Amino acid sequence: MIRTSLSRRSMLAALASLSATPLAAQSLGRPDVVIGWTPWSDAEVVTKLVARVLHDMMDRDVELTLADIEAQFRTLSRGEIDVMLMSWEPGLHAAYLRRYGDTLVDLGPLYEGTIGLAVPEWVPADLISSIEDLRRPEVQEALGGRIVGIDPGAGLMATTRDAIQQYGLTNYTLEEGTGPKMVREIALAQRRDAPVVVTAWRPHMKFALYGMRYLDDPKGLYSGASTIHARANTGFPERAPDIADMIGRIALEITDIEEIMVNAREQGIDKAVQSWIEANTAKVADWQR
Repeated sequence: MIRTSLSRRSMLAALASLSATPLAAQSLGRPDVVIGWTPWSDAEVVTKLVARVLHDMMDRDVELTLADIEAQFRTLSRGEIDVMLMSWEPGLHAAYLRRYGDTLVDLGPLYEGTIGLAVPEWVPADLISSIEDLRRPEVQEALGGRIVGIDPGAGLMATTRDAIQQYGLTNYTLEEGTGPKMVREIALAQRRDAPVVVTAWRPHMKFALYGMRYLDDPKGLYSGASTIHARANTGFPERAPDIADMIGRIALEITDIEEIMVNAREQGIDKAVQSWIEANTAKVADWQR
């Protein structure tokens, strides 16, 4: 059984981003694994992919718990959830790892990721190619003084708040929202043939759909590639070694995750995940060896 639960803080965000995973009946006991996730598109894909493998191929009872990223680290450290699959390391989630890391176990890297400020393909490079270009009055006017962001607790938002100070962009408003809202803002800008700057990360389907490109970051605030790790509470690997070992063997490419994201627009996330599993049986079997 795969079931989904929501933290109170995340209920409204979840309504915008949850896919078709059904709610199940009240559990009579703790499931084999409780996996926390945050409503970011890559986190949804990876979490639901892992849940499907655990349920369908390893016959495990899985519960998915949706909340913001700080709540994931906090509840993981308390043992209220067992695993999370979205710890961006070393830099993006460093503050949470400093606070909670002593009570967590690293199950290993899952995939690589990058972050930064980005614009879609219709924004001319001679207008905006670097974060420094955002200081130019004509660029600020064209953008309406807006940088479109995501949920306020995300490490990407903290980095962008720092970038606003470091690059002298204090006349800009960093708009808080969600991943789906950010994508809607890009789609709206496309219909208007208007420029837009967003907080961005890969893997994400917006790079395939809108030809996104990162802005140059001369100060290096967004750093290089991150590695996304699976983290567990300290007691979990001993309680469920087969699940912990399976998660530790997962290795995904950015293109794998973005393929599922794009297909999910037509098929829905559950069918897209299942189609990917069926097309990658050898890889998935290797995770379970």
